[in-house]
Amino acid sequence: MTGKLNATIDEADTTADFGQGSLAQYVYAQLRQEIRSRQLGSNERLREADIAQRLAVSRTPVREALKRLEAEGMVRFAPPRGFVVVQLSPKQVMELYAMRKVLVGAAARFAAEQASAIEILSMQQVIAQLERAKTPDEVAALNRRLHEIIVAAAHNEYLYKTSNVLIDALGLLGTTTYSMPGRIKSGLKENKEIVACIARHDADGAEKAAQAHVAAATELRLKMLFGDENAKGGA
Repeated sequence: MTGKLNATIDEADTTADFGQGSLAQYVYAQLRQEIRSRQLGSNERLREADIAQRLAVSRTPVREALKRLEAEGMVRFAPPRGFVVVQLSPKQVMELYAMRKVLVGAAARFAAEQASAIEILSMQQVIAQLERAKTPDEVAALNRRLHEIIVAAAHNEYLYKTSNVLIDALGLLGTTTYSMPGRIKSGLKENKEIVACIARHDADGAEKAAQAHVAAATELRLKMLFGDENAKGGA
C-alpha cells in the first residue's frame, strides 16, 4: 500500500512539474525517436501500459502521444492488437524515395549556397566518423545525422519541416540499405562527394551528387523489396 501511495505521489509530482501536456509531448518525442532510430520496428505492437511503465508516466499522456503519432502516419490502430508501428507498402516506399531524391537534392543545393564555415566543418566531422564506422546501424545513424546537418544548413524553414516528415517515414522502413554488401563503402564515397561540393559552394554539383546518393539507395531498397531482377527494371 505504501509503495502504491509513493508511486501515486511521485506521478502527481511529475505531473505538477511538467503538466499533462508536457508529459504527452515527452512521450511523443521519445516514441518518435525510437521509431526513427528503428528501436521500434514496423508492425510492432505498442502497449499503453508497457510504455507508461517504461517512461514512468500514466497512461493518459501515452494515449495522447499515440493519437498524435497516428495522425502523423507513424502508427495505426489495428484491432484487436491496438496501436502498431506502421508498415509501409512497396508503393509507399517508392513514393517516399521519389520525394527523398527531390528534397535531398534541394537541401544539398541550398546548403552549397547558404552553409556557414561551421556548418561545413560539422559535415566534415561526420564524414570522418563515417570513415571509422563499421556496422550498418552505426553508418545509417551517421548518414541520417549528416543529412540533418545539410538540411539545417540549407536555411529553408519549409524544406526543414518537409524533410522531418520524410525522416519519420524512413524510420518505418526496417532494415537499412547499409546492410547490403558494399553499401557502406559506396555510401561513404557518395557522401564525401556531396560534402566536397557543398564545401566549394558548387550548388549544381551538390544537387547532382545528392540525387545520385538517393538513386543508389533506391536501387538497393528495390532489391531488398523485390529481388535483383525487379530492382534492375525499376531503377
